[in-house]
Amino acid sequence: MTATTPLHLKPLPALADNYIWLLHDDHGNALVVDPGEATPVLDALQHQQLQLRAILLTHHHPDHIGGSARLHALTAASIHAPDDPRIELATHRVKDGDRIELGMPQCTLEVLAVPGHTLSHVAFHGEDLLFCGDTLFSVGCGRLFEGTPAQMLASLQRLAALPAHTLVCCGHEYTLANCAFAQSIEPANVMLQQRLQSVRCKRQAGLPSLPSRMSDELACNPFLRIDEADVIHALANEVDVAADRVARFAALRRMKDDFRA
Repeated sequence: MTATTPLHLKPLPALADNYIWLLHDDHGNALVVDPGEATPVLDALQHQQLQLRAILLTHHHPDHIGGSARLHALTAASIHAPDDPRIELATHRVKDGDRIELGMPQCTLEVLAVPGHTLSHVAFHGEDLLFCGDTLFSVGCGRLFEGTPAQMLASLQRLAALPAHTLVCCGHEYTLANCAFAQSIEPANVMLQQRLQSVRCKRQAGLPSLPSRMSDELACNPFLRIDEADVIHALANEVDVAADRVARFAALRRMKDDFRA
């Protein structure tokens, strides 16, 4: 975040396990990312005396866009969304490489195309923040509802190349369950053990496990670690260990889909 324009980040719990991300300045200006419902946003705006200026949408799933129409109707906030007809309401259609420059709150975000979970999924990166929807989760990744393993792996590797200090703001509170699966893949990963302990303490205290840092994901997230020896070893019964990276990733995603803690 820039020193000249302080920005404040807050995850707003919504629905069963979603997070709506609220970003605001000290002058009462705010944006939200993926408002699956309007009420948590409206409550936060009222409580903190904020004016909603912009809504960013990463993909078309209802639990990420469900509150957008109501919020737009009540606040006239701009809506920045991928060019997907399943997102009917948008004031600005965005694509890979676009830059969103807002004056209120003052911030600049780059649009990254990250197909895999859905074909039109995008992420927003800037101000040391990554709003990645359901592509990258803390210690996990999204299911492949539309894209291919190759697309998802490329998307994850693109996000993994962002600066290590980047705060990862994903769409769901899945970290505990993801840690359990990751431990089944890398039981000797000390950083993962520390991450699990930290997450347990936060969740027991009623706190979100997010955001994480990209450095934490690189150290703990098996979907970003498919070239690590322990991960390859864990895949030995699922895929030829000499298989290419896409085949290893696909096998790992299948294992996660079938995993029961």
